[in-house]
Amino acid sequence: MAAKRITGKSKPPDREPVLRETWLKVIEQLGREGLVIGGKSMGGRIASIVADQAGVAGLVCLGYPFHPVGNPDRLRVAHLQTIKTPTLILQGERDSFGSQGEVAVYKLSPAIQVKWVEDGDHSFKPRETSGRTEQQNWEGAIEEIVAFLDSLVAKRGQTIP
Repeated sequence: MAAKRITGKSKPPDREPVLRETWLKVIEQLGREGLVIGGKSMGGRIASIVADQAGVAGLVCLGYPFHPVGNPDRLRVAHLQTIKTPTLILQGERDSFGSQGEVAVYKLSPAIQVKWVEDGDHSFKPRETSGRTEQQNWEGAIEEIVAFLDSLVAKRGQTIP
């Protein structure tokens, strides 16, 4: 995305090994103490893969790609069954990468909280007929993130300035 802003041209993201290595380098530079990482879609997936290894304080995934679109049998959840890092996944109820009905049967780690964005797709956009707006969905998602971060801080015995 950064390259597209500079060049105006889209190209596929780097391969998973490059993305994992990049995450680990950034975490090393920032320091893991109190650090919460995450991302949208593939960014959240890669962050979830490195979270335990890096020893970060928390993880937030927006629109996690539980499986490729149209291929719900090709799950990307093996590491989510054992992850120990406190994790918040915000997922649209109608997300084509893992809808509410699909995700309900996955055996995810107890460290994971999945919160549903009402009538949202992968970008949290609701259908017009739902009576909701994308803005409402994002505001609700932000509230969930803040509550999650507050809970992490409370567990550490600290207060938010």
